[in-house]
Amino acid sequence: MTNGWIDVKNTDMMLIMGGNPAENHPCGFKWAIEAKKTRNAKMIVVDPRYTRTASTSDLFLQIRAGSDIAFLGGLINYALQNNRIAKDYLLNYSSAALIVNEGFKLPEDGFYSGFDPATQTYDRTTWNYAVGGDMSGKAANVAASQQKAPVDAAKPPFPIPLMPEKVAYDLTLQHPRCIFQLLKQQYSRYTPEMVERITGIPKDQFLKAADLFTSVRKDGDMKKVATVIYAVGWTQHSYGTQIIRTAAMLQLLLGNVGRAGGGVNALRGHSNIQGATDMAGVFDSLPGYLKVPTPTDTDFKTYVERITPLTVKPAGWDSFNYYSNTPKFAVSFLKAMYGPAATKENDWAFHYLPKVDRNYSWTQIWDNMYRGSVKGMFAFGMNGVAIGPDSQKNIEALKKADWLVVGEIYPDETSEFWKSPGISPEEMKTINTTVYRLPCAGFAEKDGSMTNSARWLQWKNVAVPPPGEARLDQDIVAQIFLRVRDLYKKEGGKFPDPILNAWWPYTTPHNPSLADLAKEINGKALADLTDSKTAQVIKAGQQLPGFAWLKDDGTTLSGNWLYCGSWTEAGAMTQRRGTEDPSGLGFYLNWAWSWPANRRGMYNRASCDLEGKPWDPSRRQVWWDEGRQLWVGNDVPDFKADSPPKDHMGPFIMNQEGLGRLFVWLNDGPFPEHYEPIESPVQNALHPKQSNSPVVKKLKTPADKYAASGDGFNVICTTYRLTEHYHYWTKNNHMNVQLIPEAFVEIPVELANELGIKGNDKVKVTSARSFYVAKAFVTKRIKPMTIDGKKVYQIGIPIHQGYRGIQEDEDRNARTILNRLSPTVVDPNAFTPEFKGFLVKLEKA
Repeated sequence: MTNGWIDVKNTDMMLIMGGNPAENHPCGFKWAIEAKKTRNAKMIVVDPRYTRTASTSDLFLQIRAGSDIAFLGGLINYALQNNRIAKDYLLNYSSAALIVNEGFKLPEDGFYSGFDPATQTYDRTTWNYAVGGDMSGKAANVAASQQKAPVDAAKPPFPIPLMPEKVAYDLTLQHPRCIFQLLKQQYSRYTPEMVERITGIPKDQFLKAADLFTSVRKDGDMKKVATVIYAVGWTQHSYGTQIIRTAAMLQLLLGNVGRAGGGVNALRGHSNIQGATDMAGVFDSLPGYLKVPTPTDTDFKTYVERITPLTVKPAGWDSFNYYSNTPKFAVSFLKAMYGPAATKENDWAFHYLPKVDRNYSWTQIWDNMYRGSVKGMFAFGMNGVAIGPDSQKNIEALKKADWLVVGEIYPDETSEFWKSPGISPEEMKTINTTVYRLPCAGFAEKDGSMTNSARWLQWKNVAVPPPGEARLDQDIVAQIFLRVRDLYKKEGGKFPDPILNAWWPYTTPHNPSLADLAKEINGKALADLTDSKTAQVIKAGQQLPGFAWLKDDGTTLSGNWLYCGSWTEAGAMTQRRGTEDPSGLGFYLNWAWSWPANRRGMYNRASCDLEGKPWDPSRRQVWWDEGRQLWVGNDVPDFKADSPPKDHMGPFIMNQEGLGRLFVWLNDGPFPEHYEPIESPVQNALHPKQSNSPVVKKLKTPADKYAASGDGFNVICTTYRLTEHYHYWTKNNHMNVQLIPEAFVEIPVELANELGIKGNDKVKVTSARSFYVAKAFVTKRIKPMTIDGKKVYQIGIPIHQGYRGIQEDEDRNARTILNRLSPTVVDPNAFTPEFKGFLVKLEKA
């Protein structure tokens, strides 16, 4: 979230898409209702199903799953056509005025400039900013159709181009290659008629929604603010990152980012998903979102130069470029990893870190296991078989593994993959995978911090001890590590140094306390430090008060620079429970701790005009104090504290140019473009010859199957969660099972009538990969849609049931897994699988 849960109460307008917070985030959803009650805020809900969230909305639109970019692009076009944009904000706080290289081409044919069909990747040279300084008023001398190719063509794999220091810009926004004009051209195709063809939303309904959402900028008003709220209904597509990008662009156009009641707000599906990504629960980042080393990083200097963005200052702007501090973050991280073994002489033990040479994302790991290159897996709190995608492929992959270690509180589909339906007793005897099942502690049986959607780190205490022989996760992991290290000590190995020199300074080495780990993640001084401005001294061994103290000379240690400040000499900030809120905006600065720097609203400099005065004085976040020559406020300023407004520093301080980016160098394009899901009932109305994203790749084992036109898969299937169940483990809890005892398929009345299906009939849903059997739930909550002149049906299936659980063990359901249906195709940026919007057949079982 750019903002936070409580901040939703401050909004005037909500667009909720790709999420169903009333059912999936019921505690947080109270703040949306609060906004309606106290501010008369309006709520627009766009969803394939009429949900409980939709039942509270002022306007509901049913959309075809997977067509979100077309809808959001239509909103952008409407805002531009009707001058409902925040002109001063857009000009001064976004990249709208910056000019792009000659040779850049928009994807009218489905391809941006620079596409390489051999590698299915883009050479992004033409996507870079142009050089030239102030080009204001010079647009008349530039031909809009120039398509001059770059002189030095890059070779695959194509890197992101380095930005020029002197970026060309046009403050009149008239230059044909300025980002504002390119944006207008890109989304001029997203007319209300085109939106209707692609999304199935009738033109009059779309226009009603567009008028309502952009009304916050009617007649140039800058006081009102709108928020966008989403969840995995946006992320789980083969272009999920670009859907979120479209929302961010819309919010920048309307001047809603950085403001109380505004922003782009992701609703995380677990209590600590945010914390998991912060701490590098993905293969391509280190804690604090530092980039992982690659084989081309021959030493620490080369690595740091690659990952540290150079400051780019368009002549009219100043730039803080806070990521220029990356060397401090990286050295402090390596000191936390390897302690005294990380020295300047050995490049801070940089060579101990693995160099990531390929895609190791979730779906690829299973593909590698299926192909035989991954021999074993640790599965802690992660039911990989049920999660999918293509659960049957994951089962087949586990059959080929040498070993599997599962740390769980219940037996699940992964720990008993060898008992999955369809495997005979004879086949079981041929499966040679050794499975180790380790009983772990549940969430109420361990302490530690959880980082919620609002970036709040909140400490929780143990409610009850683990039962029987169940152990804490860190107990299990620590003992495995210590025994592996002992083996390296005794037997040596190809490269034992990272294992032998891993720093392990915990009070109880075989079972480290999470408090010890939290302190290490925060960081401490390794030598006496003095602040040159305030003369404050931090003694060696003391906890650091914040990431501004981190150094690149080896005198500081921090496991995650973003969390620096969460556990200081004053104690655990995460354990604070102060309920003071003097502003009434819900910041609660003394409740727990929020990254970065206990800031509750990100980019909050943008909540003020060019003179440093709040756009809306009734919702003051921060402001410029002329007397003190400092930024002050009800929240922690997200800005260089002593930079006066006259310096014109960009408010988006983590970007090199200091501006909110309307144009970004993602793998699949600098602007979001509507592409069809990998399986779609129609061709792409914008460019039928290139329906899918050209950079999205299909996996190619015998298990990877995809529906093609004419295969008879003509129904769109989307997946979702229920309030009554928590993913895959509450089916082991009698209370939850009583509420939702069986799996079901949500089917439109009209489709059920066509197929002769009635409520409670058993139905079979078949995809190109496998099938799923459950009871029919015939409903009016999903309507048939007209997509580009074709009648199209959608169905919805909850994710929760499988072949292990109370009902499953008593043979009271079909014991099939939903994600047997989903395809093995991923977003090319975040590598999230496309669980939403694939094709199936439906029939009576």
